[in-house]
Amino acid sequence: MTTGFLRDYFETVHMRGISLMEEQHKVVLVGSGAVGTAFAFSLLQNITSTELIIVDINNERTQGNVLDLQDITPLTGTNFVRKGDYNDAADADLVVVTAGVPRQQGESRLDLFKKNTSILKTIITPVVASGFKGCFVTSSNPVDVLTTITQKLSGFPRERVIGSGTSLDSARLAVELAFKLEVPVQSIKNAYVLGEHGDSSFVALSKTTVLGKRLTEFTEINDLYLPRLEESVRTRGSRIIALKGATYYGVAVCLMKICRAILTGKEIKLPVSAPLTGQYGQQNIYLGTPAIIGADGIKEVIELPLSSEEKTKMDLSAKKIRMILDSLK
Repeated sequence: MTTGFLRDYFETVHMRGISLMEEQHKVVLVGSGAVGTAFAFSLLQNITSTELIIVDINNERTQGNVLDLQDITPLTGTNFVRKGDYNDAADADLVVVTAGVPRQQGESRLDLFKKNTSILKTIITPVVASGFKGCFVTSSNPVDVLTTITQKLSGFPRERVIGSGTSLDSARLAVELAFKLEVPVQSIKNAYVLGEHGDSSFVALSKTTVLGKRLTEFTEINDLYLPRLEESVRTRGSRIIALKGATYYGVAVCLMKICRAILTGKEIKLPVSAPLTGQYGQQNIYLGTPAIIGADGIKEVIELPLSSEEKTKMDLSAKKIRMILDSLK
């Protein structure tokens, strides 16, 4: 969808006889902090012909980020960046929510839920009131809780509300396995972290291959190592926060990949906060599991085969999320 000065620009280009073959997109980003700006930077480098509008209560920081991001637009295709407000969502393709209080050292993602739930309500209500008909994508923590609340507050179809979920955790799993096995990280396929994006997440490796071979063929990955692997993946974010104060590059690229699939219609399989409608025996809740994402959001939620132990872990994740949601009623 193309509006305002971006439409005027493309009309001018057309009048001058310059052909632009790509479909034009409009994305509203709510949140101009570290995650939001890292996402914006990644988006502009990977998706051209996009009007990006940034909304944040900190006007000076937002305008500074807008000016900074505008400087890369001559190098990244026909993109535009500007500061805006919730009314800009009326004809947007996507609203991406990264706003919220960041996690501090020693704090769990679930510790943030009351603060960030209050912030979320001030975002979703005016976005929906604007007439927005696109997809919501969120990474604010606790992401499974906030994605579930976003769907309930907006009343949108479940497939048009997506959270970053365990996409980042799964990327971290691939990194840890690559170091352990001394192989290129790109050679690791279908390595998934499932459940809550948080302390009850767990590793599911039944479908994982490395260099085309089943992971079970590697003697380094045994019952003694697996608990250490799971713990290392789960605490990787906390280690980064302790060292530099925040994590943002990984989740920013995860968000970009989700958005690129929706905007271009080129489907991808990625573990996200997906709506469960019977998968894993769960209903009316978002949790981390692989899903097919394409035009208009989630095309299919994939239920992986779980062992009895893994099923117990998934049930625990669901229970934790439900307890938080019930406390908000």
